[in-house]
Amino acid sequence: MPTESRTGARIAVHGSGAANVATGIPVLDHLLRRLAEYGSFDLALEVEPGAALDEVAGAGHALGEGLSGPLRIGGARGHGSAVVPADEALAHVALEASGRPLVVSNVDLSRAHVGGLSSDVVSRFVEALAEGAGLTVHVRLIEGEETEHVLEAIFKALGVALAQACRPRDVRPRGATHA
Repeated sequence: MPTESRTGARIAVHGSGAANVATGIPVLDHLLRRLAEYGSFDLALEVEPGAALDEVAGAGHALGEGLSGPLRIGGARGHGSAVVPADEALAHVALEASGRPLVVSNVDLSRAHVGGLSSDVVSRFVEALAEGAGLTVHVRLIEGEETEHVLEAIFKALGVALAQACRPRDVRPRGATHA
């Protein structure tokens, strides 16, 4: 008899930024709380225990699947872009709900040992997120040397870009102004 997976995400895209995250990887939990905060998402995410990199991919895929509906709901923008700092680091994330999962990035943290992981946490997470949500994602590190700050800038920018993509399109007629 197959066992039920305990990996899953519940997301309210127009929330307060509250996050209840349990991936088994403290640094990823922190980064996901920042993503939720900057995206104003209410996020509940649980990842079934396993190998660390599988947990990172599981978290990304679960979040992507949870965002897939809100990214494509009638009237959603479906694209977003943000440039966000974290101390000396500055990251730009642009994304589109294209239905064609793709990640293009100039960030290589394969030599960084973050939270005891000996692999690039960002690329593994973002690739799984893109796959789960059907996103084209571009990640650009504009500036930054300190690994923790680079990660934080990327996840904060990712949160803002995702929030923009889930927001309703502006449906005012061209030339209309606010009263």
